[in-house]
Amino acid sequence: MTQCPEFEHLLVIPHLRVQNANAVSGSLTHGFPAMTAFLGLMWALERKTVASGLDLRFKAIGVVCHDHQEQITEGDFVHTFHLTRNPVLARSHINNQDGNIKKPDAIVEEGRIHLEISLVFALQSETLTNAFDDAETPTRIAADVRGILGNMRIAGGSVLHSSIAPFRQQPYIVALTGTPEDRKQCFRQLKYRLLPGFTLVARDDLLEERHKARQAENPESSRLDAWLSLSRINCRYTEESGWKHDRDGWIVPIPVGYGILSGPHEAGVVANTRDGKTPFCFVESLYSIGEWLSPHRIRSPEQLLWYADHSPEASLYRCRNDFCASSPEQEDDDSD
Repeated sequence: MTQCPEFEHLLVIPHLRVQNANAVSGSLTHGFPAMTAFLGLMWALERKTVASGLDLRFKAIGVVCHDHQEQITEGDFVHTFHLTRNPVLARSHINNQDGNIKKPDAIVEEGRIHLEISLVFALQSETLTNAFDDAETPTRIAADVRGILGNMRIAGGSVLHSSIAPFRQQPYIVALTGTPEDRKQCFRQLKYRLLPGFTLVARDDLLEERHKARQAENPESSRLDAWLSLSRINCRYTEESGWKHDRDGWIVPIPVGYGILSGPHEAGVVANTRDGKTPFCFVESLYSIGEWLSPHRIRSPEQLLWYADHSPEASLYRCRNDFCASSPEQEDDDSD
């Protein structure tokens, strides 16, 4: 069983405004960017911070969404992306060798979304560990990382200057050291600072429950049937209670990684790859179920964070999250 990597500090970069992030999260889903995009951001940010001389090792990432605006036109039950055509080059209109007019290229459908998000990074750092009595070092490191992040892309989107009050934009670092009770108290204060907003957690357990329930009705039912069932609102009518739906919470289908379709190809063998120096594999997307929750319902930092998991024997590369659904009594205890 996989677990979130160990860490001692949380770096919070609050209220980032991102313009035109990629809203096509997978071949079957759209909306909020996939968590694979944020894990890629974390690794790219780690490389840049190391190059700048900062002693930071990024272990996991959490995302809290405060606002979003998907660039779509809504009509009845159909959503249509707002698409633009780039200026056509003049040479596109000249005659080709056959004497015909060359037609301009077709529009490639791209989905965009504007976001306001807070990023939470799990860190390991000897510099931060040794600076427990120095308040200036964590503040300086947080500001340096925020400056580096401001010049990067987040899920393909541009980071903009926020119009929110400046004190709400200041990044900060929280030390999760001491006893388990101290860590719990520090995280309790942190998660309330992330309100109002919602964070995405993994609910693989709901997919397994729905799969077992559908197999009880139809033994030939697959996990794909269960995933599609959870991806929609199912209504049933009974004489006792009338129409009832099975929706419990803000449940959404999400891509969680990639599965290998073929063995690795040597570097440079496959044309038009992003990197000609790295072996290449053909993959397909992996899908699961997620749930949007308010941060105050998260009971530990590990339940907020996403991390990478590699299973070579199963040919899987996927994102993991350690969220575990709690009973109403546990949630009441945590809120107290």
